[in-house]
Amino acid sequence: MAKPEQIKSKDEARQGVTGHGVRYVLGVSIALVIVAFIVAYMVVRP
Repeated sequence: MAKPEQIKSKDEARQGVTGHGVRYVLGVSIALVIVAFIVAYMVVRP
């Protein structure tokens, strides 16, 4: 026997947590990686 279709709102269907400044964490992380590569280049270059 088929189950009836359940209709969920966007919030109910979302599996991840929203908020918590994820975009800022990602932006800062990318900036720090770029800085780390620049520092590594400055140290390693002949």
